[in-house]
Amino acid sequence: MAGVAACGSVSSIKALWETRIRRSQEEQQRSRARREAAAAGRLSGVWEERIALTRLKEKLQTEDGRLVLRIQQEDWRVLPGCLAQFTQVQEWQIHRAGLQQVPHFISSFQNLLVLDLSRNALTELPPQIGRLGRLRELLLSCNRLQTLPEELGSCESLERLELAMNRDLSQLPAKLKNLRKLQRLDLSMNDFSSVPDAVLDMPELQWLDMGGNCLQSLPDDIHRMEKLHTLWLQRNQLEKLPDSISRMASLDTLVLSGNKLRDIPPLMESMSNLRFVNFRDNPLTLDIELPARRPRAGAEDEEDDEDDREMFGREFMHFYIQEARKRAYAVLNMHRAGPQPPPPPPSAH
Repeated sequence: MAGVAACGSVSSIKALWETRIRRSQEEQQRSRARREAAAAGRLSGVWEERIALTRLKEKLQTEDGRLVLRIQQEDWRVLPGCLAQFTQVQEWQIHRAGLQQVPHFISSFQNLLVLDLSRNALTELPPQIGRLGRLRELLLSCNRLQTLPEELGSCESLERLELAMNRDLSQLPAKLKNLRKLQRLDLSMNDFSSVPDAVLDMPELQWLDMGGNCLQSLPDDIHRMEKLHTLWLQRNQLEKLPDSISRMASLDTLVLSGNKLRDIPPLMESMSNLRFVNFRDNPLTLDIELPARRPRAGAEDEEDDEDDREMFGREFMHFYIQEARKRAYAVLNMHRAGPQPPPPPPSAH
């Protein structure tokens, strides 16, 4: 019986040992497989990076003395990290590439002057964009931005900012008022219900487009934009204009078509610098048509002249204000005169 027990014990030990050896061998195989996979992954990553690097080099070109990265109508949803090797690039022109995010290493491009990422799929901007101290133009129209980082206000050299057609964009960070050199701002076709305070505080702003939003009124201190010469407000919900708009001394182009305006402020008559104004498609209270002009020499040009009168609308504006004033005076005089006595009866003969 002792011999049987000893034999069983040896068999058990042998089986246990074989099991341990088998498990050790399996673990070694798995470990070797992981190392091989990792090595293959690293090799694959190296090759992918080399391929991306080659593709990027093909997109670099010199234009007007600037090094430009130009990518159009290709699938670049994510920009590769190897792009950070080209920090000398001065312009990014990336359009219709399906780009979903701006890489955080954007801050490495300290020579960047123009960043054009319009017509992509961006939903946000990284705060690192505020470190681009030399950036002059930032073009982000036709994306999916809903908010902007307050760090954007640190781009102190920015002169042009385009954010048109982001649809759900409805606010600007207050710190954007620090864009002291901004001259051109496009906020058209978004969801703004009011003119952002930051816009009123941009001292060099000359051109502003807020057409196609949800504006119901303009701020009473709109005249703070002292250098603004072009203002697009078409296709909003404006029902009236503040009298202070007449104090915008630099304004020469004002587009107000497609709103809900009922009247034109009389003080606008004094806007001598206003060259182009358009009140088309507004439910103005007075139904007024410009008086026909007398035929002149060169009658073949009369039709063009009439088109110009309608398109520019400046003459219409003045005529409307004058006519509104005449009618107001007529009503006032009627009230002053009071009820008139009835005419005397005819004398009998």
